[in-house]
Amino acid sequence: MTIVYTIAALVALGLFFAIVLYFVAQKFKVHEDPRIGEVESLLPGANCGGCGNAGCRAFAEKVVAADDMAAFFCPVGGNEVMAKIAATLGKEAVEKAPMVAVVRCQGSPDKCQKINQYDGASSCRVAASLYAGDTGCKWGCIGLGDCVNACEFGGVSLDPVTRQVSIDYSMCTGCGGCARSCPHHVIELRPRGPRGRRVYVSCVNQDKGAVTRKACTAGCIGCGKCVKVCPFEAITVENNLAYIDYTKCKGCGKCAAECPVQAIVATPIEK
Repeated sequence: MTIVYTIAALVALGLFFAIVLYFVAQKFKVHEDPRIGEVESLLPGANCGGCGNAGCRAFAEKVVAADDMAAFFCPVGGNEVMAKIAATLGKEAVEKAPMVAVVRCQGSPDKCQKINQYDGASSCRVAASLYAGDTGCKWGCIGLGDCVNACEFGGVSLDPVTRQVSIDYSMCTGCGGCARSCPHHVIELRPRGPRGRRVYVSCVNQDKGAVTRKACTAGCIGCGKCVKVCPFEAITVENNLAYIDYTKCKGCGKCAAECPVQAIVATPIEK
């Protein structure tokens, strides 16, 4: 009989705690909007952080809760995915120009000679925290490949000999992972441009012209010739460095032709 009583007591306790747990679960149950799952299923699932959120799930939660979608954009999915999300939520999507990464440094060995040898952890961020770089330019690309590792789509490569970073625009989604990983802010997101036309200053050196010229033959010297020749007032010179405002630039390329050091890059028109 003792065994029977013991089993009965355990069964009774099990039922009691099951009932308690049921009521507790009902009281604290969180009701989730089913649209969150629908929106998440429409997203590419890259979880790259290009939208400014921790991942696609976080993006879906915020866009569902928002009154409008103007502040939200998935760079990987682009306008097509945003249009599908808008249709699902009954909201209006704002079309945005597709972005790509550009490398604002041309400091190859033939233009920017090495002055010392770095022998530490193979990380741009680590190297940047220890010293200014192994060339005469303390602003340029360090060339240890943090941006390559940060790219989830295989769109960034590093030449092992020249240590020059290049972007494969057929792979680049404009998520900005490479730009965020660069401690010298050499990589910038700019509009892909009509037929791939992009004009930008491929330099971030803010030293005075003579110092820049000594460090790198392709560095911007802040002469201002590009400002004078631009018919759209898209170029400014600040801190000895020219910058092209892509919202004003029409891609005519006059500035690139005028630049005495060829620091301005005008990409070829893609076919």
